[in-house]
Amino acid sequence: MIVVADTGPLNYLILIGQVDLLSVLYSEVTIPPAVVEELSDMRSPPAVRAWLARPPEWLHIRAPQSMPSDLPVVLGSGEREAIALSAEVRADALLIDERDGRAEAKLRKVPIIGTLGTLSQAAREDLVDLAAALAQLKRTNFRASDRLYEEILLGHRGWGKKS
Repeated sequence: MIVVADTGPLNYLILIGQVDLLSVLYSEVTIPPAVVEELSDMRSPPAVRAWLARPPEWLHIRAPQSMPSDLPVVLGSGEREAIALSAEVRADALLIDERDGRAEAKLRKVPIIGTLGTLSQAAREDLVDLAAALAQLKRTNFRASDRLYEEILLGHRGWGKKS
């Protein structure tokens, strides 16, 4: 499975120590240069900047060949480049959390998955303790309702040994 990642999912998976799930779940993980810039920004958490300073071999960086002129300016440069690259390479999924970016990707028929979806998929494959991962995620500034966290956990009852 080939995925293009936006800044958000990488940021949060790094912060909770689960970023290596991406290399297990997906055959190829690519990010555009704007995502590199956002992750390396001085406002990014030190752990995120440190991870990006020594990126893993499984992470690929690729710029989109062209940028659609109709991408909304309300989106950040990382979202715009990630959406464009996902469509261009016909990625199996775009890893994105940001609401406006997800909506735009859906309009363009780009399949999406976010941080929570990645953790859910990893739990189904018995790669992560979902309750522990979600508890760690709650300690970051990731925004999701308590109800959504509960629904995800309830949906995984009976999946694998670790969920």
